[in-house]
Amino acid sequence: MLAPEIQMDEQKRVKKLHALNILDTAAEERFDRLTRLAKRAFNVDISIITLVDSDRQWFKSTTQPNSLPTETTRDISFCAHAILGSEAMVVEDASLDERFKDNPLVINEPKIRFYAGYPLRTNNGSALGTLCVLASEPRHFSVEDLLILNDLGAMAEQEIATIQSSTLDDLTKISNQRGFLEYAGRSYTVSKRKGVQCSLLLLSLNNLDRIVEKFGPTKSKLVLVSFTDLLREVFRDSDIFGRIDNNEFAVFMLESDDANAKAALIRLHNSLEQYIEQDGLAYSMQFSAGHIVALPGTNLTLDDLLALARERMETDKLSDRHWYEEL
Repeated sequence: MLAPEIQMDEQKRVKKLHALNILDTAAEERFDRLTRLAKRAFNVDISIITLVDSDRQWFKSTTQPNSLPTETTRDISFCAHAILGSEAMVVEDASLDERFKDNPLVINEPKIRFYAGYPLRTNNGSALGTLCVLASEPRHFSVEDLLILNDLGAMAEQEIATIQSSTLDDLTKISNQRGFLEYAGRSYTVSKRKGVQCSLLLLSLNNLDRIVEKFGPTKSKLVLVSFTDLLREVFRDSDIFGRIDNNEFAVFMLESDDANAKAALIRLHNSLEQYIEQDGLAYSMQFSAGHIVALPGTNLTLDDLLALARERMETDKLSDRHWYEEL
């Protein structure tokens, strides 16, 4: 058996998957409908929509929910191999394939012989999982079969895109308020289970209204996009950030103490100053900030953290001396 390779953009891919907040969620008719269609179209017993996490494959939908596990380890996953390619992966007889012939899923139940999996991708190309069909007997997969699988896979991708768009800010392409609360909420739960500190930051672009009045709404949109780009550069890949209001952004930092949060704010302030200077902007971009650190064992909810960070951000707006002058 050959374990699947890990992609170069693995960290980015997994982050995209987690941002959808679809892992470990209940069955949904829109996905179950597709696995039923695939089962019928190919006359197989098993059709699955899988999502490949960092160390497991999890089944969002399966035509045999009562007889199959909800997940398997990634190292034995056929789908973890399938997401490495740009096209559907077909294995007509797994017992003759060096990658799979001694795989536990081939030797034991469900005794896979035939496998065909379409890699499900987001709009930026990240492969999240597959729509796949399995059979316990080898079979030939025709060109027409491949076209049908591609069509069904595209339908599954549309459903995933619908989930993504409901939690994505149209302008900045980062999480909107709903997406941030869902994603940060899950990460906050993880931090509590691990017993580690985390930080929540709120940022407000203070003079966005004045930029709109003087330069128009198009320029204000450019400001928001530019500020978002700086957030991407400054914060860690593991940090979660979203646009939660017109001129407000929130950042959740897992395994972060007060020093980490302050250091990130300083980096953002310096990067913003450098950006303004390099581009020779006719306007300034200023932000107020407030942050709170949640210690292990805290009973504070995510809403509590947001409220406390907002209090500090509003105090910063009214202060003559801003946070970056006090550090």
